[in-house]
Amino acid sequence: MSPAVDAVDVIVTKRDGGVLSDEQIDWVIAAYTRGAVADEQMSALARAILLNGMTRGEISRWTEAMISSGVRMQLPRDELGGRPTTDKHSTGGVGDKITLPLAPLVAACGVAVPQLSGRGLGHTGGTLDKLESIPGWSAELSNEAMLQQLEDVGAVICAAGSGLAPADKKLYALRDVTATVESIPLIASSIMSKKIAEGTGSLVLDVKVGNGAFMKDLADARELAETMVALGTDAGVRTIALLTDMSTPLGLTAGNALEVAESVDVLAGGGPGDVVELTLALAREMLAAAGKPDVDPADALASGKAMDVWKRMISAQGGDPAAALPVAREIHTVTAPSSGTLTRLDAMGVGIAAWRLGAGRSRPGEAVQAAAGVVIHAKPGDSVVQGQPLLTLHTDTPERFDRSLAALDGAFEVGDGFAGAGPVILDRVVG
Repeated sequence: MSPAVDAVDVIVTKRDGGVLSDEQIDWVIAAYTRGAVADEQMSALARAILLNGMTRGEISRWTEAMISSGVRMQLPRDELGGRPTTDKHSTGGVGDKITLPLAPLVAACGVAVPQLSGRGLGHTGGTLDKLESIPGWSAELSNEAMLQQLEDVGAVICAAGSGLAPADKKLYALRDVTATVESIPLIASSIMSKKIAEGTGSLVLDVKVGNGAFMKDLADARELAETMVALGTDAGVRTIALLTDMSTPLGLTAGNALEVAESVDVLAGGGPGDVVELTLALAREMLAAAGKPDVDPADALASGKAMDVWKRMISAQGGDPAAALPVAREIHTVTAPSSGTLTRLDAMGVGIAAWRLGAGRSRPGEAVQAAAGVVIHAKPGDSVVQGQPLLTLHTDTPERFDRSLAALDGAFEVGDGFAGAGPVILDRVVG
């Protein structure tokens, strides 16, 4: 232990509104990772950070210390056929299956996409849970296998290894049970420590805004985006963020296998307009950040090249892209209570309904149902007639229907006077 630093001094500095020194930050992250700082002490520090914030310099150093708690991946260009690397991260939402069509689409345009993804918790779905509904597909790859797949296929979606930013894994679990999740400096450093440690050359962030997102307010979402872009810039990673709407579910499905099927529709040239729009917008940002601003991803989508990469990507990880996806044993249909225009469909209500049907989990490690979820038959602005299906609930355990329906109580409205759907992309943040 450094004689100049101890946990109480670090807590007091931030509690009293001071700026933590580089030495204090480096010490407290390393000491907490190895167990020399107790959970209650780190909890007190996280609470002080939540209340008093951090400077850009503090957040940058905090993020670097989290990266230094583990290993950094190296993605050597010469082993990837000279292709630049780019990645995308979403802060999470309802029906957000964009990673699935996006990774093969960008790879089809000549850029390598090392997409380290996670599992869902609560009302937001996890990319790995969705892909695991494909028979045989595995999320677990060694670093060697991941690099080989990037070279051979150009895209990989897999679980992050335990060696990446272990301090973040420990601190995230603590924040979850101490009501300090909402701290923007801690959110930003949590996300960016893993992405920077991953070693990608550029990064595009999809920061969700609205009732179905973690950030409900546009100003808070912009602050988070600006903080993460600054962290990436400080670390030498070309970073751009889009602020995108999550007041209404994205696309027409929320679940695991249901979202895979919708993603395949997009790769086949169809799919819901909002999913296609956001996929192409993020692809263009990723290609530009990777040095290919003149490549149009719409061409790779229309030609079938992106679908070809998808099939190779799934096959490379043991999956069968031609296999039938799981189908729920039970369904329940929610109908329009009256005729008119669907004026509102809350993402949060739909997300909680899907979660309660079995598509999500309440705690890490809990099993999910591959076939559970919600199919959406109408979006805000659509005309409906009384008795028309609005939502279909899917589950293998019908006793879940009552609690799922309770989540949808008040989550949609049919009336008139609809002002029109807002844009999918709300703003863009660059360094």
